[in-house]
Amino acid sequence: MKKGRLAIGAATAAAAAGALFFTARTARKVEALVPRDGRMVEVDGQQLHVAEEGAGPPLLLIHGLGGQMRNFGRDLIDDLARDYRVIRVDRPGSGYSPRAAGTPADLRTQARLMAGLIDELRLEKPWLVGHSLGGALALTIAVLHPDKVGGLLLIAPASQPVTEVSKAFKGLMVPPRMRGMIAHSIAVPMSILASKAVMAEVFKPEPVPEDFAIAGGGALGMRPSAFIGASADLAEAGTDMSDVVARYADLTLPTHILFARGDALLDHRDHGERTAREIPGARLTLVEGGHMLPFTQGPETARWIRQSIEASANG
Repeated sequence: MKKGRLAIGAATAAAAAGALFFTARTARKVEALVPRDGRMVEVDGQQLHVAEEGAGPPLLLIHGLGGQMRNFGRDLIDDLARDYRVIRVDRPGSGYSPRAAGTPADLRTQARLMAGLIDELRLEKPWLVGHSLGGALALTIAVLHPDKVGGLLLIAPASQPVTEVSKAFKGLMVPPRMRGMIAHSIAVPMSILASKAVMAEVFKPEPVPEDFAIAGGGALGMRPSAFIGASADLAEAGTDMSDVVARYADLTLPTHILFARGDALLDHRDHGERTAREIPGARLTLVEGGHMLPFTQGPETARWIRQSIEASANG
């Protein structure tokens, strides 16, 4: 009996060591495939990974849950950088922006950091281009720091409280005390096994682009830090949403919303049509496609951004 317990213990320890080794090796591989695109900027003790291209009026691009700055496709960035100063940032806990120890993941905290980044980069009232959870963050910045913002360009924004988590993200729902252990053991191998089904859910009804792992930064999700960051975002980022929504009627910034009718993660009727009614003067554009418009429909999204800014300038 004693020998059996020892054997089980040894096997468990070996499996744990193997998982740690596999996870660390995978993290090194994906970081080699998807290196940093920009530089690190310190804001209030938090290191933020920021990439800048082009010159002109500033656009600050903020990605969504479990993503990073490459979620905004290369064709979108190249188009906009011809006439704008395009700034992309990895949100805290995402991509190459580590979340500082003890820093919460709620929207108010993230909004304060983004407002600080605007000051640090000396951006003069940038338009905020927020995708998915990045849309929720852009709205929070506009509500809490309206003097920092020139306007809102929201792409498939999580703009209302979410009552049910998409099955694509349910694997992130773990207790805070267990995040580190799961992240460094089973999260990465399980994510690899589930990646095909998860990506299909995120992109549908559009096909998953073959180059998304590298060109779209998707591979960076296969790291312990990505699991921990996204899990914290999922648990905490929605806690402020009701307070933000309650202040939509006070917004006076030009606001434009782009949504795909086939979005499988967020319902365009709730997060698009309803939000457009609640924000004074907001304009909604509906298109065909899925949730990942900044990557799957880069030129079309860039055209919408340009037309929206022009429409606001012309009143």
